[in-house]
Amino acid sequence: MDETRLYFISFLSIVISLIFTYKLFVHKKLKNLPPGPPSLPIIGHLHLIKSSVHRVFQTFSFEYGPVISLRFGSRPVLVVTSPSAVEECFTKHDVILSNRPVLPSGKYLDYNQTTLISAPYGHLWRDLRRITTLELFSSTRLKAYMRVREDEVKSFIKDLFHVCSQDYSVKVEMKSRIHGLSFNIIMKIIANKRFYGTEVEDLEEASKFKDVIRAVFELGGTSNPGDFIPVLQWIDFQGYDKKFKRLQIKSDNFSQSLIDEYTSAVTIEWAISLLLNHPGVLEKARAQIDEYIGHERLVEETDLPNLPYIQCIINETLRLFPAAPLLVPREPSQDCTIGGFHVSRGTMVIVNAWAIHRDPRLWDDPLSFKPERFEKAENVGYQFIPFGMGRRQCPGSGLSNRVVGLALVSLIQCFKWERIGEDLVDLSEGKGLAMSKYEPLEAMCKARQRMRDVLKKL
Repeated sequence: MDETRLYFISFLSIVISLIFTYKLFVHKKLKNLPPGPPSLPIIGHLHLIKSSVHRVFQTFSFEYGPVISLRFGSRPVLVVTSPSAVEECFTKHDVILSNRPVLPSGKYLDYNQTTLISAPYGHLWRDLRRITTLELFSSTRLKAYMRVREDEVKSFIKDLFHVCSQDYSVKVEMKSRIHGLSFNIIMKIIANKRFYGTEVEDLEEASKFKDVIRAVFELGGTSNPGDFIPVLQWIDFQGYDKKFKRLQIKSDNFSQSLIDEYTSAVTIEWAISLLLNHPGVLEKARAQIDEYIGHERLVEETDLPNLPYIQCIINETLRLFPAAPLLVPREPSQDCTIGGFHVSRGTMVIVNAWAIHRDPRLWDDPLSFKPERFEKAENVGYQFIPFGMGRRQCPGSGLSNRVVGLALVSLIQCFKWERIGEDLVDLSEGKGLAMSKYEPLEAMCKARQRMRDVLKKL
């Protein structure tokens, strides 16, 4: 009996090994799946994913190529790091790849995949997209709310002037101020309320709002292991389920558009940081502003098309530090081929925009901050994708460019900016999936003498 059992166990082990070998090698060859690093049982490649996921993916692409195959627990993942493969995704397969991956944690923050970002491609998403475009991001709406953006930037500049009105430079912390500007703009449009700055009417409501936003970015910017390993959902690993439930209760009264507006705040902070490290670029931008606008009035949004170097600075900032270094994942509704490789239905497809923006095969001196590279760039195509591409690209790109441009020009026009010491501003990235700075921006600020009369009238 024992000998029979031993034979059976041995036979079963051989069968399992053969099945595993087939799945790992033969099946992969027959299906022509993309290459990728070795994985572990159950967790797949989750153990290789660190805080800067886009950097980890870039390292994989160096070794295995621009289209690589990974596995997050039970979910297959495809990572794309080449413009040609991105173009294939967002043109040839744009409809097939219009779905978003369904993650268990999405039932809370994404309200069971019913928000604009997470909704499956279909009638609901089309309705949400149409409503959002007509009410927030259409050219008519953007023009209608131009006064709101200009007033909030003036209020932002006025508050900063109160701190920096002396004849000497003052150290200021910019991150909270910049984020306050972005959220004030979107909340004035949605609810006609301000939650940041000196003109807040309801301090208690503003405090609750800030707590919710802080929690959304802290929890929403992390990856929940239970999304990829089902058994962890049953035991609520690290209490994620309870955290998401509590956050959903807090955030029910706020719009998903608040999340989209985060793009603007992050970009402004990175842009100022880069300008402080490159004073020559800052002076060139200021010279163009002074030449076109002068010192008798503040910049207006209608001035932006006449300040092309500012747009070059914004583009170069988005190239080096895109607010979303990994585009929001997509999921094919049927089997397809990307980069010559077979991609099965249900695979999570991730585009590493950060790596494409820094690819030395696509960009000259890619790690350097050179806004001039965009002065002659007629069509960078799929090499530059900070807002995504295709049907599900970010609808708020137009609003973001207006907010970033107006705020950046105002700060350069009105104030003199310097680093706190001789050391360069730290450009280290923070944790999470959003491209935030590790160290909040601090700088020496002083009102420009030529602009004092204008600033005093605010």
